[in-house]
Amino acid sequence: MGALDWTILCGTLLFIVSYGVWKTKGSANVNDYVKGGSEAQWWTIGLSVMATQASAITFLSTPGQAFHDGMGFVQFYFGLPLAMIIICLVFVPMYHRMKVYTAYEFLENRFDLKTRSLAAILFLMQRGLAAGITIFAPSIILSAVLGWDLGTLNIIIGTLVIIYTVSGGTKAVSVTQKQQMFIIMTGMFIAFFFILGYLPSDITFSKALKIAGASNKLNILDFSMNTKSRYTFWSGITGGLFLALAYFGTDQSQVQRYLSGKSIRESQLGLVFNAIFKIPMQFFILLVGVMVFVFYQYNPSPLNFNPAATSAVMDSEYAEDYKILQEGQVALEAEKRIAQNQFSAALDIKEYTAVQVAKQQIIQINQKDSTNRIAAKSLISQADDSIETNDKDYVFIHFILNNLPKGLIGLLLAVILSAAMSSTASELNALGTITALDLYKRNKKGTFTEKHYVLASKGFTLAWGIIAILIACIANLFDNLIQLVNIIGSIFYGNVLGIFLLAFFFKFVKGNAVFFAAILTQIIICIIYYNLIHIYPAGEEKLGYLWLNFYGAALVIITAIIFEAFDRMLNRPLSQN
Repeated sequence: MGALDWTILCGTLLFIVSYGVWKTKGSANVNDYVKGGSEAQWWTIGLSVMATQASAITFLSTPGQAFHDGMGFVQFYFGLPLAMIIICLVFVPMYHRMKVYTAYEFLENRFDLKTRSLAAILFLMQRGLAAGITIFAPSIILSAVLGWDLGTLNIIIGTLVIIYTVSGGTKAVSVTQKQQMFIIMTGMFIAFFFILGYLPSDITFSKALKIAGASNKLNILDFSMNTKSRYTFWSGITGGLFLALAYFGTDQSQVQRYLSGKSIRESQLGLVFNAIFKIPMQFFILLVGVMVFVFYQYNPSPLNFNPAATSAVMDSEYAEDYKILQEGQVALEAEKRIAQNQFSAALDIKEYTAVQVAKQQIIQINQKDSTNRIAAKSLISQADDSIETNDKDYVFIHFILNNLPKGLIGLLLAVILSAAMSSTASELNALGTITALDLYKRNKKGTFTEKHYVLASKGFTLAWGIIAILIACIANLFDNLIQLVNIIGSIFYGNVLGIFLLAFFFKFVKGNAVFFAAILTQIIICIIYYNLIHIYPAGEEKLGYLWLNFYGAALVIITAIIFEAFDRMLNRPLSQN
């Protein structure tokens, strides 16, 4: 990185922090601090909702996901538009009508305090873990760039977010997210066009798509009923629907975004904005990853994109074996370029047979490439089993650092860090709010002033920021960071969503039945995850993790109804509600 890159990177981050503090200083009461004074307009809400979900993990991991596995991950989002419609029609009017500060406040009104507290605790558990991961993700990037210690970077990034989130609360999060989304999308579009410009002169965008398609990177839709597959149309439209309902309808980091709206209509329009643009945004980010794949069909790429992994094996007794693999990779890349040129030429003359022959050659070369990379991972593990061999999260950053011009490198790093700060700020804001209002205020005896609860919210936000930094410092790379966040959410979200669906649509079910059903459901879901997903390598699980959202919601609803029915049969009401 040159001086220009550092200037752009540091200037962007300092602007975001300073702007957030300056625009939101002096929150005098809980409504100002938690709801931003209920002044947000629909475009602010829409951008804030998108920015909250689009963490650094999105821009770091998603291109790597597409590079390795293609565009199929976009099916994960297919249930989102339908979820937005349901939330607009059911959740938003209910929250606004009851004038709640948090989603879980509604549960006490419908059930009882312990159900509210349980849902809040489940949220704190999963969102606290996720907040640590959203700090950890960009730390990986700067660690690869600068060679700095991950722990130091976690502290620096977490501290930047804490400064303006603690200072200004919800409004600080919302006003900074508009600038962050502008920086993010500008940087991604610039990177996309640079990638296209780096392709051989005869490779148009249309031809690049065909090249990607020849390697099965454009298989977007999978209509199979295979529940073991992580991403299919059906898992996206069902499990993805339930995950989106839970995330946008019950997760305070999102609910807090649209509770700050001026009116029900402004909140609804903000969510409709997200429903319209979220899938195209994710599709575009995946497409960037696919274009990076096409770029590396014509340019050399490392056996493993994680520089720490390469360094570890090259400093070990397996260095010579690794060099042999590298030499084989160089020869393989030469074959790959020849095959791609033959495929391109066949496309130009529209010779179908030649196209199919070249395509088969490409598939065979890609299989050899995959075998080579697996062998490289094996050597890395033997050299140092503490080094993460998975390199999906390093693909895009490797391209940025080694191919983009000076200045643009700083901008793309600012994009990823802006996304990290945006998402983490929303999470810390929500964690502090839930702890202060759902647990501290509701369970603490005595009467206190508005200023006391504002200070309490700031204190808990600071505490959660410190906890998130600590989690980031002990985090390890998973199969893919974006999948890790979604897996954590899927373990908890279905259960919480089921509690809210019971509250909305099953009026005869009372508080105690829901409370005990939720505890039992969470235990069962954790057992299912461990036995059918956790212990298996990626791609070999017995159940795709998205289905946990559906099973969790269905299980808590069915169990609560059974508990309530048994109670009525015994004529011993479990609850006075």
